[in-house]
This record gives sequence, structure tokens and C-alpha cells, in this order.
Amino acid sequence: MTEIAAFLQGVSAAGAWISGLFFLRFWRREHDPLFAYFAAAFWLLALSWTLLALSRPDAETRPYVYGIRLIAFGLIIGGMIDKNRGGRSR
Repeated sequence: MTEIAAFLQGVSAAGAWISGLFFLRFWRREHDPLFAYFAAAFWLLALSWTLLALSRPDAETRPYVYGIRLIAFGLIIGGMIDKNRGGRSR
């Protein structure tokens, strides 16, 4: 992997981590579960990008890292479904 790609994945991971912190702050203020879903999803995306930046490009375990992204996007979809159903959300 080139150094540029690893750097950009690191920047993406840092941005996702910070976004997760913002959503956590919004969840603490509003107590809306949608923000908790988004915070968890962004932290999983940060983990995914970190693992990809640290792994070798030809590693056989790389597809498992993409499973983390699948879970993250599932959390986002689940949070939106929960919000639109009028479940625990306001």
C-alpha cells in the first residue's frame, strides 16, 4: 500500500472518530437513540479504516474488515428505521 493511501485512511479514521464523538454529545443532550446509532456506526467505520491502513494490501483477512463496514451501515439503517417507526425516539 502506498503511503498516501495509508495516510488518507488514517485521516478518514480520525474524521469518523470525531464524528462519533459529536453524535455521542448530541445523544447525551437529546436522548435520541438515532444519535447513539450514528455514533456507534462512525466508530465502527473508524475501526475499519484503521485496520485497513495497518494491514498489508495482499492480506487474506482484509475481506473481514469490510464486514465491519457492513455492520456500521446496518446500524445507520436500523437507526433510521427505529426513528421512522416512532419507537423509543421522540
